[in-house]
Amino acid sequence: MLKGKRNKTKGKTNNVTPFIPEGDFYYTKGVEAFKKRKFDIAIKWIQKAIEDKPYFPLYKCQLSIIYTETGAYHKANQLLTEVLKTGEYVDCYYLAANNYAHLGLLQDAKKYAQMYLDKKPEGDFSDDAAQLLDYIEIGDEDEEEIFSLEDEDELIILQETAFYHIENNDWEKAIPFIEEIMENFPEQKLAVHDYAQALFYTGKKEEAMHIEEDMLEDYPNNLQSHLNLALFYYETGDSDYLEHIQIIDNIYPIHEEQKLRIAEVFAKTENYSLAYERYQNVSGEQAKRRASYYKWYSVTAYHSGYPSKALRLWEEGLRRHPKLSKEEGPWAFKD
Repeated sequence: MLKGKRNKTKGKTNNVTPFIPEGDFYYTKGVEAFKKRKFDIAIKWIQKAIEDKPYFPLYKCQLSIIYTETGAYHKANQLLTEVLKTGEYVDCYYLAANNYAHLGLLQDAKKYAQMYLDKKPEGDFSDDAAQLLDYIEIGDEDEEEIFSLEDEDELIILQETAFYHIENNDWEKAIPFIEEIMENFPEQKLAVHDYAQALFYTGKKEEAMHIEEDMLEDYPNNLQSHLNLALFYYETGDSDYLEHIQIIDNIYPIHEEQKLRIAEVFAKTENYSLAYERYQNVSGEQAKRRASYYKWYSVTAYHSGYPSKALRLWEEGLRRHPKLSKEEGPWAFKD
């Protein structure tokens, strides 16, 4: 029967229309690879889409987003600049602002975020752009504070030193550096949340919780306050931590530091399924400088039913951060 069917169609093969891929096909394949976090493959597909339709802004914007995910912020902004030269594709302003923030160019980040909001106040990225402006805390539009190079160098040294002590859980040693940041660089609002953590883990738990509770009264959507209070309440046995977990679960930030912090808080509060999802969306290269990334990601993987992955993460963490050998492996943490 099958043979007869082949005979009937024989001679018609010349009428088959060949499939010639076009830009939309390449773009779809690229987006599929991007969602699977196969960035190298995604880049190749999107580049082919751009070759097919070089003046189509969506393709270049998508490629810029992939570059952002891989930490290639300059490449991403080169593409966005090309798009803006050929037309008014407003989303590019927000995407560029995000990249400038990652590069530490906060004045440029503020400029482009504000341009996006001016042009598209109810746009898809309006909340993110407003959050970015809050995050960088540069101050009033009419009064920009520009640090000298010496000031910037001093701030970087203070931040890196505080970060080192925090990563090593040496909270007592971290406190003087955090206090100096708060005193000399009051626009660095994140230092207040680091200070609250330092107080909490050096025994001043009530004071730490009051700082964050007061902050939430003034800024109810402050992510860092919700993160700290979720941890503080959990570790003191207060069931109110669940309220903050629910709020955090509805927040999907763009900044890698915030993504990582959310994943870690979920892990530390034993919300492993939530943590595992968030860790999968953290860009590895930035996170790998942290021993805590390997510790809590491996714990999360182990308790999410992926013991082999947990072991691989733990072993990689030991190679990069030998100090982890002083701690127990992911299997030692309770469910």
